[in-house]
Amino acid sequence: MINRFVYYSFVLLAGCTSSTKKDSAPIDVEAYTAGIKEWQQKRNTYQVSEQGWVNLAGLFWMKEGINTFGSSEANDFVFPEGKIPERAGYFLLKNGEVTLEGAPGVEFLINNQSVTKQVIAGEGISRMEVAYGPLRWFVIKRDDKFGIRLRDFEHPALKEFHTIEYYPIDLQWRLPGKIEWADSTHTIEITNVLGQTGPQRSQGKLVFTWEGMEYTLDALDEGGDNEFFVIFGDETNATETYGAGRYMYVEYPKEGNEVVIDFNKAYNPPCAFTEFATCPLPPKQNVLPFPVRAGEKNYGSH
Repeated sequence: MINRFVYYSFVLLAGCTSSTKKDSAPIDVEAYTAGIKEWQQKRNTYQVSEQGWVNLAGLFWMKEGINTFGSSEANDFVFPEGKIPERAGYFLLKNGEVTLEGAPGVEFLINNQSVTKQVIAGEGISRMEVAYGPLRWFVIKRDDKFGIRLRDFEHPALKEFHTIEYYPIDLQWRLPGKIEWADSTHTIEITNVLGQTGPQRSQGKLVFTWEGMEYTLDALDEGGDNEFFVIFGDETNATETYGAGRYMYVEYPKEGNEVVIDFNKAYNPPCAFTEFATCPLPPKQNVLPFPVRAGEKNYGSH
């Protein structure tokens, strides 16, 4: 559903003297805090990596037929000036297939091979990344829309990036909970920032207690990794945290239905770092009626 970053689990050590207010299992506070700080560092490093979100320079939605691109304003898709010819070529979208063709004398690299014409998306075709100088691009598909996502490894935002701000690490936000499993056909409606709404597989509800009240969060299935994916909102959104909510992963139960819901690992969606992402939004049932002052605070003005 979204581009993943490296996700860390944390070591719980039996026999230690500290425990959270709501979890009787002992926890090594020093090791836990160090693990969260390492996760935070990895989050920051990821944003400015080649696969991160800060280097995105464009998202262009294709029309059926020919879509020209290059640095000239005369093109359908305008790429960064000085980094690609004024008329670099075109993308042909036809019957769900995307073909890239360069203008005369323009060659691109795909898998380190020079090409002038190549089918880069379609039925049974794995994602292909096209390179030209510092630019990289590939096709994304959202429902029936095909787009070109553009990266610029020399994007000015890479030098301007500053560390994500975090709430203080607080063990009270590491909450015990349980999963109420749903059957294998259960879905919930998820809307993204494009306004597209569709069913997503939900594995059930995560149930937890906060300040004496019970709450639930619908957990989504991303197809592996033994983790639930959670999109949630709370009363800090748009003031202290990103306006359209945050994300979180919760490990599957090791036994029974017991889980740990750690809001210290709540993180910003890609849309907090770039306008060229297509982030899913929290379903209304996942908007919590209290402030969650844990995890990542807002970044920038996207």
